[in-house]
Amino acid sequence: MIRYEVIIYWSSEDNAFIAEVPELAGCMADGATYQEALANAQVIIGEWLQTARELGRPIPEPRGKLVYA
Repeated sequence: MIRYEVIIYWSSEDNAFIAEVPELAGCMADGATYQEALANAQVIIGEWLQTARELGRPIPEPRGKLVYA
């Protein structure tokens, strides 16, 4: 189960929903619907983690909900 926070928003510029994973640098996906963007983000998170493991890079622990000041 993937436990990283995913932030999803509508992008008029891209004409799509964007799903960003703030804890994983550069990890983001898009989709025509909210659900599609989330599903695509789950795939990309898995690929991001697999690539990090293969390259021997550190993998951050999921922090859960981010708090903004």
